[in-house]
Amino acid sequence: MTRKLFGTDGIRGRANTHPMTAEVVLRLGAAAGRFFHQGGERRHSVVIGKDTRLSGYMLENALTAGLTSTGMNVLLLGPVPTPGVGLLTHSMRADLGIMISASHNPHHDNGIKLFGPDGYKLSDDKEAAIERLMDGPVEPVAPDRIGRAKRIDDGLGRYVEYAKTTFPARGKLSGLRVVVDCANGAAYKAAPQVLWELGAEVVPVGVTPDGYNINDKCGSTDVALAARTIRETRADLGICLDGDADRVMILDEAGRVADGDQIMALLAARWAEEGRLAGGTLVATVMSNLGLERFLGGRGLNLHRTKVGDRYVVEAMREGGWNLGGEQSGHIVMTDYATTGDGLIAGLQFLAEMVRTGRRASELTHQFERVPQLLKNVRYAGSRDPLAGEAVKKVIADAEARLDGTGRLVIRRSGTEPLIRVMAEAEDEALLAQVIDGIVAEVRAAAG
Repeated sequence: MTRKLFGTDGIRGRANTHPMTAEVVLRLGAAAGRFFHQGGERRHSVVIGKDTRLSGYMLENALTAGLTSTGMNVLLLGPVPTPGVGLLTHSMRADLGIMISASHNPHHDNGIKLFGPDGYKLSDDKEAAIERLMDGPVEPVAPDRIGRAKRIDDGLGRYVEYAKTTFPARGKLSGLRVVVDCANGAAYKAAPQVLWELGAEVVPVGVTPDGYNINDKCGSTDVALAARTIRETRADLGICLDGDADRVMILDEAGRVADGDQIMALLAARWAEEGRLAGGTLVATVMSNLGLERFLGGRGLNLHRTKVGDRYVVEAMREGGWNLGGEQSGHIVMTDYATTGDGLIAGLQFLAEMVRTGRRASELTHQFERVPQLLKNVRYAGSRDPLAGEAVKKVIADAEARLDGTGRLVIRRSGTEPLIRVMAEAEDEALLAQVIDGIVAEVRAAAG
């Protein structure tokens, strides 16, 4: 069953433009309500969280209208990190969880992420089934069966208290100065509060959302502000979250960045030493650096690769019984603690290792030497597939032949934006640039 609206991480697009319109989202709410409402006398419920985008109010109301029209009770959390929605969907015994967010995208975009009653993101098949219901009538319930909507005032507090439990018992962050960049997003209250309550001296940035400044020159996709603040305040490290706080970048005391691959390497090695790394396996996507694979192999550990998208990482983890995975982009998934990527909890695990070892952040953020990697994006419009042309296929085949045995080539369509992503790795940086430039040129020509 194919999906038209859903990408690799829910539905996403420009606010007030298809598919992120109130009309479409109302129909989505009604379809999701029908899908999860199995009849009977029990009142079914759905948890809804959001980030700080202005359009979140519009989409929250549209979802509420669609869901209550099918008899679902709606529990509104307000701004809360995406992993908090997964946590609270399960702990509140809800039938469905919804996060309104476009993650690391700018404020003019928004999106919808759906979680099942177990707190995990829905499978492709379930999303496709909901899409199919959207093609039919709304089918409202009788007036006496309309659902209710209720604000849950302590939802954020529940997440804060849970996040603290993932830090070692009786552990304290006393003596550590931590810059935390919340991207003016969903974690702008939760992250500073958790770190402060654990004893850190907190220097918060990106904590003044106004509906427009989410991810704007801050957060995990633009760490310059956090790096500058670290140097100015002589902080011990920085934790940079994205707009919905499901991904993280760690900065050392000099403001240098460690991406998701370095964080996963640190955690995998430590967990393996403690006998905690299930199956001796880390799950990551095809985009993770070849250096990570070599690092793990040198320790007798396995790297299981998936296609891009944290949902696919989680699916592989659940199927294989593995408990650690993630993406180079900073999604760190630890199923011992959370059902999806959690940037704050990943940051706490890094801090726990600093406390345990007494080592500086710079001594922990560089776990392996990266193989030179180059990524370029080509934007395209319309339904035309830029990868379908013979000229593009030929230049890709030639590039693969040139890299054979010395590197990797990954070319894919983005699941969240109209982009072709062209990535290659090779020890020979001159060859790397030639390969990438040749493919990008042909893809651009095909894309018009």
